[in-house]
Amino acid sequence: MAKGEKLLERMRANPRDDWHIEDMRTVCRAFGLNYRKPGGGSSHATISHPSQAAILTVVARRPVKPVYISSS
Repeated sequence: MAKGEKLLERMRANPRDDWHIEDMRTVCRAFGLNYRKPGGGSSHATISHPSQAAILTVVARRPVKPVYISSS
């Protein structure tokens, strides 16, 4: 099992833990999701699937809220 898969399992098991945007980026890389870091004064990272139009926007300057982790 890859590092990203193990991290996702830990995140799902304990979504209220102190997860950061770097953890989200690691999971995105492991599963081939597009991750775009904040730029141009923005404080939000965007995550999307290459074949889908839907985009998830996550605040990047605070711990990730449990709703973004447990809603998968």
